[in-house]
Amino acid sequence: MRFLMPNRLSWVWLPMLCAVSLFGQQSSPQAVVLHAARLLDIEEGRTVTPGEVLVQGERIAEAGTHVTRPPRARVIDLGETTLMPGLIDAHVHLFLHPGAEDLQTVEESVPQRTILALLAARDDLMAGFTAERDMGTEGAGAADSAVRDAINKGLVPGPRMRVSGNAIDILGGHEDANRFNPEQHVLSNATYANDAQQVVEVIREQFKLGADFIKMYETGRDSIRGGEFSTPYQYTEAELEAAVHEAARVGKHVAVHATGEPGTGYAARAGVESVDHADQLSDETMRIMREKQIPAVPTFTISEYFAEHAASPAMAASEHEMLEYHAREFQKQLRAGVPMAVGSDVGPFPHGTQGREFVLMVKYGMKPADVLKAGLLNGAKVLGWEGQIGALRPGYYADVIAISGDPIEDISAVERVAFVMKGGIIYKH
Repeated sequence: MRFLMPNRLSWVWLPMLCAVSLFGQQSSPQAVVLHAARLLDIEEGRTVTPGEVLVQGERIAEAGTHVTRPPRARVIDLGETTLMPGLIDAHVHLFLHPGAEDLQTVEESVPQRTILALLAARDDLMAGFTAERDMGTEGAGAADSAVRDAINKGLVPGPRMRVSGNAIDILGGHEDANRFNPEQHVLSNATYANDAQQVVEVIREQFKLGADFIKMYETGRDSIRGGEFSTPYQYTEAELEAAVHEAARVGKHVAVHATGEPGTGYAARAGVESVDHADQLSDETMRIMREKQIPAVPTFTISEYFAEHAASPAMAASEHEMLEYHAREFQKQLRAGVPMAVGSDVGPFPHGTQGREFVLMVKYGMKPADVLKAGLLNGAKVLGWEGQIGALRPGYYADVIAISGDPIEDISAVERVAFVMKGGIIYKH
């Protein structure tokens, strides 16, 4: 079934209606056998030939070169493709779209942005991303909890979601409305917390509203002067430790937007779940991240997009300089053994196109097999679904995609998604 309907609402609802009734009930739990030319063995970092997956209900029963074919099982031959786990994006913004970020958060109402977020979730799923971490609604409060819950109830199609609600920032910080007329009292895109006590209070409020984890802005804005990277920190190490301890009290985590020192070092020592962007890490910070197994999430795609869509040649040159600097630092981080996860920062660039992040991580120094492990195995861990998603193994959720090509030989194959199944339900074929 190919969903090539011209009507945009049909795109939203038809895939779900084909698999689920209006009341969220799944179709018959008939066993399904997926057959393809290859299957990705992510733990071994190789593809095997041929590939088959037996799906029963929402879980994988078997996976390998040949699986059991129960009586009356539905067999789907996906031809010259590779079966692999659904992709994971550890850094997305469902509530953003291409355009002036500061203006869209001011001009668009939260209901309007929520509708667009539903469409973004659908686009990401159709691109093969069956699990994502939403890193802040940028001023839409806890609306991402509603999107997550609607997806979980089967009301709308989308990835499995971990959501943070509004991110946390200081007064005058990276996401504050610093460039607007102060007399207009334009609101920040994040929630203010200016000391450890306020951080704890905001975290408790975020969890009350349904957040799965906490996202904090630790650095910004960034600049390069004379070849030297510079970015002011926002929270002290003690304030970040207070945040990490408060989240841990209820079994949850803190992720940070942190591009450079000393903020990246403060975050690593505080024990955050991930350091997102990580343009600059000192030797000591890299050592800590390696020892604590705190992944960096490079987000190259957003930098490339900004460089290619800059408003002026001068801004384009500045963005390219920042991207080239980050690529060099990334290579140092790889040599130091810093763990990686894959996150694109999609939102300011079009949803459904973030497979590009895998390509860029290979371009800047990783082997395809290592990027796939970073995206799937580390991604599952960062999202809190380790042992549930990220591999084709018995007992895991049946989040399975088929891509045209072999990603071990050509990582760009992850951008050519021909089939999408999430939880045993087919959304794209």
